[in-house]
Amino acid sequence: MTPKSVTVVEVGPRDGLQNERVVVPTADKIEFVNRLSAAHLPVIEVSAFVSPKWVPQMADAADVFAGITRVPGIRYTALVPNLAGLDRAIAAGVTEIAVFASSTETFSRKNINQSIDDSLAAYAQVCGRAHASGLRVRGYLSTAFGCPFEGAVAPDRVADVAARLADLGVFEVAISDTIGIAHPGQVPGVLDAVLARVPVHQIALHFHDTRGTALANVLASLPYGVATFDAAAGGLGGCPYAPGAAGNLATDDLMYMLDGLGIETGVALPAISDASAFIASKLDHRLPSRYAQAEAARRKSEV
Repeated sequence: MTPKSVTVVEVGPRDGLQNERVVVPTADKIEFVNRLSAAHLPVIEVSAFVSPKWVPQMADAADVFAGITRVPGIRYTALVPNLAGLDRAIAAGVTEIAVFASSTETFSRKNINQSIDDSLAAYAQVCGRAHASGLRVRGYLSTAFGCPFEGAVAPDRVADVAARLADLGVFEVAISDTIGIAHPGQVPGVLDAVLARVPVHQIALHFHDTRGTALANVLASLPYGVATFDAAAGGLGGCPYAPGAAGNLATDDLMYMLDGLGIETGVALPAISDASAFIASKLDHRLPSRYAQAEAARRKSEV
C-alpha cells in the first residue's frame, strides 16, 4: 500500500560532496547543512569519518559537525567505515551512524579492500560499540541493482546481505543503486526478494539518476509500502569507486513529485531550492536536478 507519508534522508553533504572535484570550504559545508535544516528535512547525513587519503572532501567531518546549528527533531548522521571512524564520530557528538556493505565481492574489495564476510565481521564490532554508546546504526547496501565490475546482481544475493545487515542490529537497510542502473521493471524483483527477508519498515531505497530513472523507480517502490528514500539536494553526488556513476536522486525533484502525489514529508521545497542554489554556486558545474535548473532559469528571468 502506498504510504501516506515519506521520510526523506538528505545525503547531499556526504554522498553528494564526496566526489566533487572542487574542494568545498568547511564554512560553506556548514552553511549548506544549515540551509537543509531550514527546509525541515528529518535526516541529514552531514559527513563521513573516513580516511582523508581516500576521500579528501570529508577530511573536515569533525569541524563541520562542530559548526552546524542542530535543530531539535532533525537527525544529523555520519558514515563510518570502522572502529577508528566510530571513535571520531562519537568524539564529534554524532548520535547516529551508517555502515556500508556491498552486494558483490568485487565492489566490496574495490571499495573497502575487504570481502563481504570480512566487512560484516568488522561492522559487527562497529555496531556493538555504537549500540553500547547509545548510537543508532543504519546500513547501506551498495550495488543492489547492478555492479560496475560484475554486472547483474541476483535479487536473492541482495536479500541475503540485507538480512545479514539487519541481524547486526541496524535499524534500517538502504538498498542502493550505486551506479544508477535500476529501472522500474527491475525494482519489484529486488523488493520481492528483500522484503521476504527484512520487514518493509526497515528498508529504505537509495537511487542514483545516471539513466534518468530514479523518480520512476521511486514510483515503482511506493506500492510496496517503502516509506524512506535517500536523495541529495540538486542531484549532487556519485561514487568515487563506481565508474560511470552520476548524481543521486535530486531532493528537489523527489519533493516536487511527492508534493504532487499528496504524500506528506514535512519538507519545504522552496528551502530545498535555496540550499541547492547555494551549493551550486560553490561548484564548477551546474546541478543535474531538473527542478533546480528550472528554478535557476526562473530566478535569472526575474533579475
